[in-house]
This record gives sequence, C-alpha cells and structure tokens, in this order.
Amino acid sequence: MKSKKHQGIEVPKPLKYSLKLVEFFSEDLVTRLATKIFTTPIKHKTPKREHEMDKNSKQEKVFVPKINKEIVTYLYGNSEKKILLVHGWSGRGTQLVKIADELLKQGYATISFDAPGHGKSSSSSTIMTEFIASILELEKKYGPFDYAIGHSLGGMSVLNAVKQGLNVKKAVVIGSGDKITDILIDFVDKLGLKHSIVNKMKMFFEQKFGVPMEDYAAHEAAKKVNIPTLVIHDEEDNDVPVFCAHNIHKHLSDGQIMITKKLGHRKILGDPAVITKIISFIHE
Repeated sequence: MKSKKHQGIEVPKPLKYSLKLVEFFSEDLVTRLATKIFTTPIKHKTPKREHEMDKNSKQEKVFVPKINKEIVTYLYGNSEKKILLVHGWSGRGTQLVKIADELLKQGYATISFDAPGHGKSSSSSTIMTEFIASILELEKKYGPFDYAIGHSLGGMSVLNAVKQGLNVKKAVVIGSGDKITDILIDFVDKLGLKHSIVNKMKMFFEQKFGVPMEDYAAHEAAKKVNIPTLVIHDEEDNDVPVFCAHNIHKHLSDGQIMITKKLGHRKILGDPAVITKIISFIHE
C-alpha cells in the first residue's frame, strides 16, 4: 500500500511536464530539482482556529547553532510543567492548538516552534535533521520538558530526538511517517518521475549528511526509545499510510497504539477522542 500524497502537496501539471522533460535529457539535473522541491515546504496562511494561540503566545526567536538557522518559538501558558509540541511538514507552531488548549486546562504550558522554512521562521528549505536539531536546542533553552507530542514529520523528529538524547517522560506521535525510502518513493511518484531518481536522491542526502537515510526511519528510532510512547494514526490517512503506525508500534519497547477512523491526516489533531486519549496517556 502506498500513500496517495506527499504531505498533502498537489503538484501542478505544468511542473510535472517540465520535470519529465528535464528528466529525459538529464537525470542528474532532475534529481537536483526534485531535491530542491522535496526540501522546500509550502507556507500556508494561518487558519482562524489558530489565531488565539498565535496572539496569546509569547514568541521568541531562537538561534540553532548546529544548523546555523533561526526559528520562532511559541510559549503558550504559564506553568513549570512544560510539553513540547512539534508540527509536521508545511505546518506551523500553532497547528496543534486544540491539543495545546486542553493541555493548558490540565495545568501545563506548551512550547512549540516554526521549524526552519516554516511559518515565521527564516530560510526557505529544510529537512528532518533540522527539526531534530531545533528540538534539542529548545530543550537546552526551555527544558526540561515533561512530554513531547509530534505530528507527521514532527512525530518522526520526536522519536529521533529521543534516540539522540531528548529527555522526556513520555512521547506521543500522531500520523507519523516511517521509512525514508517510502517517503521518497511517494514523492517521486507524485512528480511522475522514474524510480531511479529515488536512489539518486538518497545518495545526495547520504553524501550531504554522512549517514544512511534509513537511520532516521521512525521504526529504527523506536528501537532506541525506552519511554512510554503513544502512536496515533487514522486508517484513512491519505498522506501517510496507517501501516507506518503499526511498524513503529511494533518496534517500541513500551508502546500503545490508537487507530482512528475517518479523520485523515489533519482532522485527527482536533478530534475530542484523540485529545482525551492523549491526556489520559499522559496521566497514566
């Protein structure tokens, strides 16, 4: 089973035709173009439901030395008990607002951020390693965090951050992707390019970062996550297939899983039953 979309991005037909033409003459050139598209998120307008969190948060700019980039953080609520929230690809630091609002009622404060290339943060491109570096830098500045909650790429990033030393009591991942190769295949399919481009993109990233891309697969990180972790996913998620959740859960030493219906990739963030489950999991 393959996901039907790459992070919900619809590729314009003229772009697909242009890339196919470039591919015909040079796979190396089309690989560079595809890599640029892959690492460039779309900045969506902040929806009205997030305006209150945006307005009532204390916002600060934080420099992340490891990636030499600045990000915008959101401090929401006032409590010594702090929870880190991590949005997904083309998301924002206020995207998990429904979860954040309930956490405030439970006596927590939340710390979230616009990842590089997202929301109010600078730069135009990013990749998961920069999400992870941002998380670890925020732990130094605002931590310790009691818990961490991540959506989609944010979920993958939370698991990898825990693997790399993020110290939280529990983690929640919602609609998380898993294998990097599967994500690349979905992306290349979306662009209408040959699967040989997948290997070329993998080679590019592995040469740049010096490690195999699959080291960042969520299920690989899960093997090193020894804290209680809740995996939530919708069975009809068209952006990230539900088998990702089952594979992540299978590799956790202390995991729970919740599979929802008819919520898809984003409505799941505001579902009352999902939020209730998150709260009960934290309090267990």
